Amino acid sequence: MSSKDEYVRKMHSKLDHWNAEIDKLAAKADQSKAEIRAGYNKQIEELRSKRSEARNKLEQLQNAGEGAWEDMKAGVEMAWDAIGTAIDSAKSRFK
Repeated sequence: MSSKDEYVRKMHSKLDHWNAEIDKLAAKADQSKAEIRAGYNKQIEELRSKRSEARNKLEQLQNAGEGAWEDMKAGVEMAWDAIGTAIDSAKSRFK
């Protein structure tokens, strides 16, 4: 297996983890009081948007040729950092 394939597999695993975290936050939002639910739902929509951006970057990287994927890796890393930070921030606000 190439290092590209290993990297893509690792990133898909992280994406699956974030999907589960977003689902947990959405469940908490559904159980929250109405006056704060709208704010939580807005944060969740932002997380889902960032997740979609990260997924798109990963798909682009996955479809890139063996030589070009290393160049695209930095863009994927930035998207991953953004969603990871956003999820951590949302989790701290949902407590």
